[in-house]
Amino acid sequence: MGPSLSVNQRAMVLSVAMLIVGLLVWEAAIPAQEAAGELTEYERLTGGGAPKAGVPPPSQVLAKAWEQLSDPFYDAGPNDKGIGIQIGYSIYRVLTGYVLAALVAIPAGFLIGMSQVAYKAFNPFIQVLRPISPLAWMPLALFVIQDSEASAIFVIFICSIWPMLINTAFGVAGVRSDWINVARTHELGSLRTAFAVILPAAAPTIITGMRISIGIAWLVIVAAEMLVGGTGIGYYVWNEWNNLDLTSVIFSILVIGVVGMLLDAAFGILQRAVAYAE
Repeated sequence: MGPSLSVNQRAMVLSVAMLIVGLLVWEAAIPAQEAAGELTEYERLTGGGAPKAGVPPPSQVLAKAWEQLSDPFYDAGPNDKGIGIQIGYSIYRVLTGYVLAALVAIPAGFLIGMSQVAYKAFNPFIQVLRPISPLAWMPLALFVIQDSEASAIFVIFICSIWPMLINTAFGVAGVRSDWINVARTHELGSLRTAFAVILPAAAPTIITGMRISIGIAWLVIVAAEMLVGGTGIGYYVWNEWNNLDLTSVIFSILVIGVVGMLLDAAFGILQRAVAYAE
């Protein structure tokens, strides 16, 4: 009898089986969906309009994926760009706003985590601003900045800053006091203590905040691009919906999910790299 499968192998087999079963059920359910969308004789006689298009089957979505991914970087004008170009615009906006947020949130989180006075001073502002939906800032950003590209980046900045700020402060405040006391015993300066002791100890928690932030940023950019239009995966989804091309809409939804998964996986690798055993 051969060796038994590992947990990861069994999980992969189960995932593939669920995917296949789900696709088969989806494909088989489409004829019933289309039949249900047909107009009755009364609706035809009274001008009820044309039958509604049903949800496309997986075979059509796969054909659309092959068509789009075979030439992802074509550019046929402002309203007709390849999926690779659209994703590129979205990732650029996400990373720009995200990096700006990190440059603000991580140093500020250090300050808040190391000082009770700073924590008590900043906490009311954090509690008021953190629950505000990032998209609520979009009208104000468009009015003040008067540039859709910069406004989308600003919205990413706002939604990314809070998880990083809070997790950095929590991680810094949670560093064991005896480690800091050892640093003081060795007469390390404040700056060296921060980089040699506090930062490595707080790194797993900081990376967790960064991982949460990148997921939120990727969620928000899709909605932001639907509002500002022009380019990006969010605009692509909205434009295909306006064209009543549900096959492209479903394909783009799957692309959004795959890109989000890859971004999260990258930070998962980074998180494991900085983890330490006490």
